[in-house]
Amino acid sequence: MNLTQEAFGRTPDGRMVTRFTLTNQQGIAVALINYGGIITSIRTPDREGQLGDIVLGFDTLQEYVDHNPFFGCIAGRYANRIANGRFALDGVTYQLATNNGPNHLHGGIRGFDKVVWAAEPSAGADESSVRLQYVSPDGEENYPGTLTAVVTYTLNEQNQLRINYRATTDKPTILNLTNHTYFNLAGEGSILDHVVYIDADRYTPVSAALIPTGELAAVEGTPFDFRRAKAIGARIENDHVQLKFGGGYDHNWVLNQPSLAASPAITVTEDASGRQLAVHTSQPGVQFYTGNMMPDRLAGKGGATYTKRTGFCLETQHFPDSPNQSHFPSAVLRPGEVFDETTVFTFGVA
Repeated sequence: MNLTQEAFGRTPDGRMVTRFTLTNQQGIAVALINYGGIITSIRTPDREGQLGDIVLGFDTLQEYVDHNPFFGCIAGRYANRIANGRFALDGVTYQLATNNGPNHLHGGIRGFDKVVWAAEPSAGADESSVRLQYVSPDGEENYPGTLTAVVTYTLNEQNQLRINYRATTDKPTILNLTNHTYFNLAGEGSILDHVVYIDADRYTPVSAALIPTGELAAVEGTPFDFRRAKAIGARIENDHVQLKFGGGYDHNWVLNQPSLAASPAITVTEDASGRQLAVHTSQPGVQFYTGNMMPDRLAGKGGATYTKRTGFCLETQHFPDSPNQSHFPSAVLRPGEVFDETTVFTFGVA
């Protein structure tokens, strides 16, 4: 295993940002920065052994600061949406920022994607890792409790990228952490030909404002049934009200077996390159997002141009708006408890 680090620029307030690159003996390389915990690059081989970058991103820190559509970042304190930016906990109502129409999204105005995390790299014989820590003070973005969050990225010789999220708090709070990497296994172009499998019998339909209605709806007979692998583009333009609300897929699937030991909860295959991505997770859901809200034209790294549906996200998570939906898995974290969730991305060739 190899681990390198280099300067990646300074934030507007002068804080130094470092880029770390983890590389295994198969040549798979994962690069990340401690600003927002952003994965800036993942290079994996295709069926011919040619390495290619399979995630969207930028070449400079300034671009991430100025106009990042959450490329590669840690989303939190609460990833995804909270209706009207409001929730009640132990009889107290908290009002968060409404930074996505009427709703709260990905932690607010200055979520975890916009802070500099303390970084501790570690290289071993079989794996290398970067441990990131951020202490979010009580009242930051109006969330209660001082939260200590640790996110560890580990690449091993089994071609797996493991992301572990751990957190503790000194007051009752809510928490939902995920990674928001945009993948494109071809390395460029549309993602509509990517073939997706999701082990989920149900999903959470949303309102026009993209807030879950509370229903745990069956995927059977709908464009949301990926229990048999289907191309993303096969049904994305179907006349289905949920696809119209999301502009495509931008929904939470209720995973049948959220476990690191079970078969993959999700697989994605890109036939032209042969690249395949398999996902195991302990989290109860996954937000499958197909880049519907991407700008018409966004200049990316290496001269690439990103547009609508040139990247997809697999945001393993607790469900959107869980603090306001009592029958969803709880997103409450209390003193003495440890938030501990893991997602493993395995890179291969089909």
